[in-house]
Amino acid sequence: MLSYVTIGVTDLEKSAAFYTDLLAPLGAKILIKMERIIFIGSSMKAPMLAICIPYDEEAQHCGNGNMLAIAPGSKAQVDELYKKAMELGATCEGEPGQRVPDMFYGAYFRDFDGNKVCFNHFG
Repeated sequence: MLSYVTIGVTDLEKSAAFYTDLLAPLGAKILIKMERIIFIGSSMKAPMLAICIPYDEEAQHCGNGNMLAIAPGSKAQVDELYKKAMELGATCEGEPGQRVPDMFYGAYFRDFDGNKVCFNHFG
């Protein structure tokens, strides 16, 4: 059902490098690159992340309560990708851990522009 999620960024190339490096272990790569938007994913038929310079050319800003959640497939991958995000310069918003007993494991960070992202595993 989900096609793609778009987040605004201030530096398209810097953000593209961050997200393609971070999500490469999940098979992600740049699928579409245009002047102000880049689509990153494993396939055009799978959900993608779009990063863009805002269309209205106003400053990028994060919505309060907005968050991108990515399920890499296991708790170990949540830990691995969170660690990689930190190494790539992200800021911690919640270290990896069990949030809901036997149900939800998550790790939270913010990218260079303040966009909040969660790597998570259900079950």
